[in-house]
Amino acid sequence: MMGFIGLFVAFILFQGISLVVSLAIIFSSGVAISDLINNQAQVLADNAASLLIANTVGQFFGLLVPALLLSRLHTSSWKSYLRLRGVDWKVLILSVVALFALIPVVQWFGVVSDGLPWPQSIRDFEKAQMDMIEHILTKDFSLVFSISMLALTPAICEEVLFRGYFQRQAERSTGIVWGIVLSGVVFGLYHLRLTQAIPLSMLGVFMAYLTWRTNSILPAMLVHLANNSFAAILGKVASAEGAAFDLETFEMPLYVVIPATIILVAVLFILHRQFTVDSALKGSPVSSETEYDESKNI
Repeated sequence: MMGFIGLFVAFILFQGISLVVSLAIIFSSGVAISDLINNQAQVLADNAASLLIANTVGQFFGLLVPALLLSRLHTSSWKSYLRLRGVDWKVLILSVVALFALIPVVQWFGVVSDGLPWPQSIRDFEKAQMDMIEHILTKDFSLVFSISMLALTPAICEEVLFRGYFQRQAERSTGIVWGIVLSGVVFGLYHLRLTQAIPLSMLGVFMAYLTWRTNSILPAMLVHLANNSFAAILGKVASAEGAAFDLETFEMPLYVVIPATIILVAVLFILHRQFTVDSALKGSPVSSETEYDESKNI
């Protein structure tokens, strides 16, 4: 219950803070309220940088800060609770390799999901979202700015909230397997894009598994950073070449999906076996409950 309450509070804070900051920046630049009401799409397009900055502020103070405060409420060992610990660099490399093997699989499921008979109202809502996202991705921002706003910020803030706080709470109440599944599915639904909920949930489950298996949130952060950076780079390339940026409707051929699936399974097997062996050598299994002082927990 506390996990879901935390997500709800974070969602409201994130949306509210982002809205207030974006409006403050837009109005301070001389835009009149009447202009925003009568020509909202154009005003938002002209102030794409302001929206990115507002989104970043909202993520830090609406997602990251509440997750940290709630974790501190549950236990004094909040760093261990959130799995804020380092891992071997080989694990990070394997995690990124697994991600790029997962991308074709997620892409294939995304096209299949998008082809389902969704209500037109949902498609209209998501089209407005995607038009804004694509406009931002193809905007003439520096790559460093784009990656900082669209990749680094979510990699930190969303992972601390979902794979740090919420996953820990889910594991404690439902067990490891359902904790991983819940963390991934809620992550997919949290983006308010029902047509892409399946692929987003797959990515979320993958990052949740990495977090539990490695007992660290860093692999998930790196995977999140790499995934979003890949999208930002594709947007810049598409903009430079004058091409349409429409990755989600690109049909990934099965001759790519099948080998990618095999590579993904192989890498996950290596990761799973590596940490199983490491745990055996240390004389205790990887535990999600014993690395912080349970007596001080709520």
